[in-house]
Amino acid sequence: MSANCCGDTAKFDGVSKDFKRALWVVIAINGSMFFVEMAAGAFAGSKALQADALDFLGDTVTYAISLFVIGMSVRIRAMAALAKGFSLGAMGLWVFGSTAYQVLILGMPSATIMGAIGFMALAANIISVLLLRRFKDGDANVRSVWLCSRNDAIGNVAVMLAAAGVWFTGTAWPDLIVAALMAGLFLWSATQIVLQARSEWTSTQAG
Repeated sequence: MSANCCGDTAKFDGVSKDFKRALWVVIAINGSMFFVEMAAGAFAGSKALQADALDFLGDTVTYAISLFVIGMSVRIRAMAALAKGFSLGAMGLWVFGSTAYQVLILGMPSATIMGAIGFMALAANIISVLLLRRFKDGDANVRSVWLCSRNDAIGNVAVMLAAAGVWFTGTAWPDLIVAALMAGLFLWSATQIVLQARSEWTSTQAG
């Protein structure tokens, strides 16, 4: 998960009809899945589902911002990436706090709903990942799109594993552990985005 996988070559800045078309499709997919997963997470009492729903929301906002700043200056794109990185970090901290609160409540999530919605979300994210994979090596703005999309796919697999764990153990701990791991993934991705965006911002000042 290197923060710069393009070496010293010029990074793709998103100015492409194919990239913009892909963004519009994944905005629709992720926006819809946020509402589906958040409602299902609340109904099932699953923090892992709610954490994954927030990742869908983060993706939707990230894709919309990325689409808006395409073609603008490096400084503006770096500022947008910084904002997305910090918001992703805040999301990770919220999930950590929410998970700790759930541990105190000791609620038992519904494994059946978790598994069904997790499978639906995984299918949605596989489509998004396939659409965006060829654009993963770009500037901080473009790369933030790929990292959020990848997080969703990983998160959906994790939710399904959590559902299996809840069913097998009869406890909420697998759900809580997965939610905490996803929060950590949010924070790690946020760090990558912020570091690359800072580097690009600094390069504009040096120029």
